[in-house]
Amino acid sequence: QVQLVESGGGLVQAGGSLRLSCAASGSIFSIIAMGWYRQAPGKQRELVATITSGGATNYADSVKGRFTISRDNAKNTVYLQMDSPKPEDTAVYYCNAKTYTGVYYQDYWGQGTHVTVSS
Repeated sequence: QVQLVESGGGLVQAGGSLRLSCAASGSIFSIIAMGWYRQAPGKQRELVATITSGGATNYADSVKGRFTISRDNAKNTVYLQMDSPKPEDTAVYYCNAKTYTGVYYQDYWGQGTHVTVSS
């Protein structure tokens, strides 16, 4: 089992900056990748950014060049630095951890943190 606790959401002005944090605990040795997803009202949950245990990153086209995902292995924490956010980035942001036990893969999710970008 992996537990994820997000923090850092809130209200930010367009063009400002905000940093989200996600602290993992539990069976962290089984985590092979972590990431951020978001879900806006009336829309499907979508990928924002991911980072593997080896440090490889992947971003949605809509956030490339504006958002940066990083991780602090000593703190078991993943961050999402949101620079120059836009009103369309308003959503609930969810932290995700993908694990592999050697037998099967499993996804874990945080409770979500609200981000509102005002114009």
